[in-house]
Amino acid sequence: MVNLGILAVILVVYIGIVSYLTYLGSQQTKNVEDYAVAGRRMSGWIMALSYASTFISTSAIVGFGGAAGVFGFTLLWLALLNSFVGIFIAFVFMGDPIRRMANNLGSHTLAAMLGERYQSKFITWFIGLMIFLLMPAYSGVVLVGGARFMQEALQINYQLALVVLAVIVALYVSWGGLKGVMYADAFMCGMMLLGMVLLLFKTYSIVGGVLAGHQALTNMANLVPENLAKGGHLGWTAMPKWGSPIWWTVISTIVMGVGIGVLAQPQLTLRFLTVPSRQALNRAVLAGGISLFFFTGTAFMVGPLTNVYFFQTTGKVAIAAAGGNIDLIIPTFINSVMPTAYIYLFMITLLSAALTTVLGLIHVQSVAFSQDLLATWGVKSNPMILAKVGVYVGTLGAVVMAFILPPSIIARATAFWFGICAAGILPTLLGAVFWRRVTKAAAVASVASGYGVSIFGFVFLHASEAVPFGISKLLFGKPTLLPFPWTHVDPLFYSILVSTAVLIIVSFLTKPLPEEHLAKCFRGFGKRGTPAAEQVSA
Repeated sequence: MVNLGILAVILVVYIGIVSYLTYLGSQQTKNVEDYAVAGRRMSGWIMALSYASTFISTSAIVGFGGAAGVFGFTLLWLALLNSFVGIFIAFVFMGDPIRRMANNLGSHTLAAMLGERYQSKFITWFIGLMIFLLMPAYSGVVLVGGARFMQEALQINYQLALVVLAVIVALYVSWGGLKGVMYADAFMCGMMLLGMVLLLFKTYSIVGGVLAGHQALTNMANLVPENLAKGGHLGWTAMPKWGSPIWWTVISTIVMGVGIGVLAQPQLTLRFLTVPSRQALNRAVLAGGISLFFFTGTAFMVGPLTNVYFFQTTGKVAIAAAGGNIDLIIPTFINSVMPTAYIYLFMITLLSAALTTVLGLIHVQSVAFSQDLLATWGVKSNPMILAKVGVYVGTLGAVVMAFILPPSIIARATAFWFGICAAGILPTLLGAVFWRRVTKAAAVASVASGYGVSIFGFVFLHASEAVPFGISKLLFGKPTLLPFPWTHVDPLFYSILVSTAVLIIVSFLTKPLPEEHLAKCFRGFGKRGTPAAEQVSA
C-alpha cells in the first residue's frame, strides 16, 4: 500500500529539483533564440539525454509496453529502428546538416528552416499549422499515460491526475524556455534510466530468468485470444502471419510508422539546433543510444512477459487481466509485482517520461504558434509573450484531447503523429539538406501531398481511424473506401511514396532556386568542424 505521506515528500523533493533546473534555464533565457533553441550552445550530452527522454514518453512505456503485451516480442523491431534510425542515422548523418543550415538561415524552428531554405512562407506557416493542430493528439496521449499510472498507483481520479500534470507542464515551459526544459530533461532521463533498468531485471527474476521466461511465453501460444488468433497472431514469441491484419498493424503502423517517423519529429530535430558543433553531436551518440536502448528495449521486453506473470497468478493473459484496456497492462503489472519502494520510483519514472515529452511538445507548439504562424502572418507583438500564449493554448488542446480520446489509444495515436510527420515533412527535409536541385514548387507540392494523402488515408481507408471518424460512412455509405489490406496498411506507406515522387518529379520540371541563395544555405557543408567564424556569422 502506497504511503501518501512518503510519496508527497518524494514528489516535493523531485519537483524542487526540476524547479531549480528550470530556474537555471530561465536565468539564461534572455531573448527569443535562448527560448527557442537554447542559445545554440548546449553541450552534447545534455542534448542527447534531452533527445532520448523527449523521444521516450509514457506512450512508449505505458502505451507501447501494453501493445507489446498484446502483440509480443515483434515490437522489438521498433526498438532496433529507434536506436539505429532515431539515434545513429539522426545524429551522425542528419543532425549536423540540419544544424548548419538552420545556423546559416538564422532559423529557430524546423518549419522556419524549411521555409527559408525553399523561400516559401507557405511551407513555414503550413507546417506550423499542422504542428499546432495535430500535435495535441500526441501530447494528449502522453498525458493519458502518466495519468493512468497515477490513477492506478494513487487510486485517485483520472481527470484530477490529468489536470495536475497539465498545470505542471504549462508552468515549466512558460518559465524556463528550452534551456530550462533541457536541463530538467537531463535529470529526468537519469531517473527514467534507473527505473527502467530495475524494471527489466525485476521482471526477468519474476518469470524465472531469460530462458525460462521466454520458454513459458512460447508455450502459451495456444492462449492467444480468439479474435487475435483470427487476425494472424501466432504467439507472443513469433512474428504474426505474413500479410495478416495484425502483421500490417504491427509492421506498417507501429514499427515503420514510429521507426521512420522519428526523423521528422519537430521536437526532436529542434534539439540539433541547440548544439554548437558536429563534435557535440558525435559525442551525444553513445549517451543517447544507451538511454534509448534501455527505454524502448525494457518496455518491449517487459510487455510480453506480463502474460507469463498474469497467467501464472490469475489464469488470464495480460489484456484480460487489464480489463481489456491495453493502456492499463503495464500499470497493473507494476502495481501487482513491485514493492512499494519501487512504486515510488516508478511513479517518478513515469512522471519524468510524461513531463520530458510533453515539455518538448508544448515548447514546439508554443514556438510554432508565435513564430511559424503569427510572425509569418505578420502579427507584430512581443514574441516571448506570444510564445507563452502558445504554451497555454497548446496545453489546453492536449488536455481536451486527453479527456476525449478512447481507451487503448496511446500506441495508435503516437503512430498516427509520427507517421503523418514522416509523410508531410521527411522527403522535403531530406531534400533540403542533401539535394540542392529541389525547387520551391516541388517542396510546396511535396508537403501538401504528403499531409493530404496521409489525412485522406486516415479518414477514408485505414479502419482504425476511418471507422470511428464515420466520414466515409456518411459520404459513401461504407466504413472504408477500399477492402483489406488497405484497411490495415498504414497511410505512411503510400503517402511518403507520393510525397517523395512529387518532390523529385516537380523538381526536374521547375526552375531551381537562385545559386546565391543556395550558397548561403549550404555554407560550411562538408567541413568536419565548426569554425568560430561560421558561428559568429550564423
